[in-house]
Amino acid sequence: MNLKLRLQLSAMMFLQFFVWGAWYVSMTGWMNEVGIGGLTYWAYTVGPIAAIISPFFLGIVADRFFPVQRVLGILHILGGIALLAIPQVIPNLDPNLPKTFSHPYILLLLAHMLCYMPTLGLSNSLSFHHMSAPEKQFPIVRVFGTIGWIVGNILVSGSLKPFGLDLTWIEAGDKSPIQFYIAGGAGALLGLFAFTLPHTPPPSRGKQVTIRQVLGLDSLVLLKQPSYLIFIICSFLICIPLAAYYSSARNFVAYTGFTYPTLTMSFGQAAEIIFMILMPLCFRRLGVKWMLAVGMLAWVVRYGLFSAAADNKVQMMVVLGVLLHGICYDFFFVAGSLYVDRASPREIRSQAQGFLVLITQGLGLGLGAQIMGEVAKASTDKTPTGDVLNWQQFWAIPAGFALVVLVAFIALFRERKAAP
Repeated sequence: MNLKLRLQLSAMMFLQFFVWGAWYVSMTGWMNEVGIGGLTYWAYTVGPIAAIISPFFLGIVADRFFPVQRVLGILHILGGIALLAIPQVIPNLDPNLPKTFSHPYILLLLAHMLCYMPTLGLSNSLSFHHMSAPEKQFPIVRVFGTIGWIVGNILVSGSLKPFGLDLTWIEAGDKSPIQFYIAGGAGALLGLFAFTLPHTPPPSRGKQVTIRQVLGLDSLVLLKQPSYLIFIICSFLICIPLAAYYSSARNFVAYTGFTYPTLTMSFGQAAEIIFMILMPLCFRRLGVKWMLAVGMLAWVVRYGLFSAAADNKVQMMVVLGVLLHGICYDFFFVAGSLYVDRASPREIRSQAQGFLVLITQGLGLGLGAQIMGEVAKASTDKTPTGDVLNWQQFWAIPAGFALVVLVAFIALFRERKAAP
């Protein structure tokens, strides 16, 4: 892979995750500001819905008929337009509109995510197609995606003053609609840039693809293996409490007194880079089974720290909880993907990976977003000055849920003496 191609792919990955990072964490600040905070859990449900639908688009359309770089370009431009429309449309709506899935804000987010989610797989496919040694070259390119997410967080958080930059146009930080202009503009820019990427023919051109293959149902044969079945069930269950972090952590960080909550949240992605580097050593010392268990344990500890920190707003405990994202993500999702790769025969390997995404990022997070929305309602106290979320009680629920999944995971593997 020559230098020009490496730079192109790195820039693609940077912008790919910059677009997501520039609004996904910070949007709740703006939503509360404009009075639509009640839509938070619907806002974090549209991504899982898109994750469930995107395999159909990838398998039936994108993988068979059109060059990858053109599909990337069109989808990012359309997705960028949907984000750019949000600050133009939402402030002019009746604030008393029902806070349901049919709210225009949720529909615009859904339109964006339906365009964005397929590009995650497409950008990977394009990269792999042009790499001579993907196992060595892809991690170097992919790390620019994490960097892009962090830069997106920093830019929209209004946190550039500590770095000597006084940009008054984003002084409101993550409470400002500027985040959607930044993310939407970056999406449109990435769409245009995609047309300059190397030609990448559709990988399944001329092949007959079935719905069964698109959904990864051929990989269900792996569920006959007890260890694999345990892994899939626990992966689904652990993603339910995970939804609490994505939908509520930014607001909790702000509640505990951090001036730049979205910047604070980006510490988790920085930790992700560090633990990604340490993963080969951890694999040798722990093995896949115990890496998965440590990843689950990190979720339990993180939510426990958040719950314990809530009453006295202990910021050090909050930071530690955010930093645990590196272990939570790398030790579970990355290790889980590697386990699936090892457990699957070559001919159904890609289907098995797609099925894992469907179960975790789609069904698990989607159900989790709705359940955590109900948990938030149940944890809200009525006061003379308005409704107040009891954060200690709120975080105790996902902590307990994750602990039950962790104990069940370890107990089941010990009983069967099976290991991934």
